Amino acid sequence: MNSRRAVFRDIRGSNSRAALFDGIEEGGIRAASYSSHEIDEHDNERAVEGLQDRVNILKRLTGDIHEEVEGHNRMLDRMGNDMDASRGILSGTVDRFKTVFETKSSRRMATLVASFVALFLLVYYLTK
Repeated sequence: MNSRRAVFRDIRGSNSRAALFDGIEEGGIRAASYSSHEIDEHDNERAVEGLQDRVNILKRLTGDIHEEVEGHNRMLDRMGNDMDASRGILSGTVDRFKTVFETKSSRRMATLVASFVALFLLVYYLTK
């Protein structure tokens, strides 16, 4: 145990000797060094400033994400409205086709129109 104290005194003594000669440079004396408390305060202030910068960046980033989400929600609402309108138009068209195919004469007419369309497409692809 005494050997530990002796080692501690030697380390402490060498530190104080080094501190004595720290201020002396070639041909002059440096300004007084800061205490460890002042250095810690300075480090803490820099860390706080760094955290404030990061918080500001995150705040701007979350604001940008919020704006992007709002824009996407508006776009999805418009798409939903457009899909509803298309569904209404399509159901009206299907109802018309149902009324056309309900009578036998209408079926013949629809078959005749379909065969003309198919013949036209066949001639178009053969001549191309």
